[in-house]
Amino acid sequence: MIFWAAFTKLADSNFTMPLAALLAVWLASARAWKPFFQWSFLFGVGIVLVVATKIAYIGWGAGIEAIDFTGISGHAMRATAIAPVLILLLLQNQTRKAQQIGVLLGLGFGIAIGISRLAIHVHSVSEVVSGCLLGAAVSLSFAWLIRDRVITFDRKLLVIGVVALLPILSLKPAPTESWMESIAYYLSGKERPAKTTSLESVTTEYH
Repeated sequence: MIFWAAFTKLADSNFTMPLAALLAVWLASARAWKPFFQWSFLFGVGIVLVVATKIAYIGWGAGIEAIDFTGISGHAMRATAIAPVLILLLLQNQTRKAQQIGVLLGLGFGIAIGISRLAIHVHSVSEVVSGCLLGAAVSLSFAWLIRDRVITFDRKLLVIGVVALLPILSLKPAPTESWMESIAYYLSGKERPAKTTSLESVTTEYH
């Protein structure tokens, strides 16, 4: 449990959102404008879908009880979307086979993050699977769109940027659940319930 609780932080929003932005900035710096817009759009759509499903459940109870679905796992989505793209961009000068292996490793990392969400009991299987599938759709779509393009830029700068973001992992997770709850209650007109001290309330920061 301790291992999974530490491992899952690699996909916390306060680390992965800046990392996704770093990829966009790196593409823009390389003057790869089409891939820049493609990545920004695809990842943005993924985030919107995650947020929309969670707000829909919190505000209107729009989930699927039969499969214990209350919203797409943001951790699983972000990890499965970002890791394959990051590895692919770092391997742009390598063979197509090496790039494919790198993308598969990135997808494997995203799946491992999904498993961590199950291990610490903050998501159901349906929520993790939907997160991994959505993230994979984002990363694989981007990989297909740039399949015949080599983006020329010093990749050491991208590595340096990723390393520079690592200290963020020592910070507390961003209160994204609280923000989404506030939006959901505002939009639905429901009264926000009082905070509890249950185990469920303690673990919401991991969503």
